[in-house]
Amino acid sequence: MRFMKTLVIGASTNPERYSFLAVNKLLGHGHEVVAIGLKNEILSGIEIQKGFPDFKNIDTVTLYLNPQRQKEYYDYIVNLKPRRVIFNPGTENPELFKILEQNKITYEAACTLVLLGTNQY
Repeated sequence: MRFMKTLVIGASTNPERYSFLAVNKLLGHGHEVVAIGLKNEILSGIEIQKGFPDFKNIDTVTLYLNPQRQKEYYDYIVNLKPRRVIFNPGTENPELFKILEQNKITYEAACTLVLLGTNQY
C-alpha cells in the first residue's frame, strides 16, 4: 500500500465537521496529512495553517470548502501539482474541474471517508 501526502483544505477542529473526521481517518490509515483552515489550530498533532503554505510533494488535495470559497485557492491548488483532487459532497465545482483538466490534474467527486473506509483511497 502506498501512503500519500494529503492536503485537507477546509480543516476544522470541530468534531462535528467531516474535515475533522477525514484528518483523523487519514492519519489512522498511515497517510501524511497537512491542513489549511480558517484558524491556526492543532488537530491530532497536525498544525492547521491559514493562507497558502508552501507545501511540497502533495499527492492528493481533498476539499471541504464550498465552490464560492474555493475560488481563492484555484492557482494555489494548480501550483501544488497534486496527482488528484477529491471534491467531497457539496464541494463539486465545474469551474475548478475545467481548470484541473487544463492542467492535467485528475479529480473525482467522492467522499474521502468512504474511499478510506472501502480501501479505495
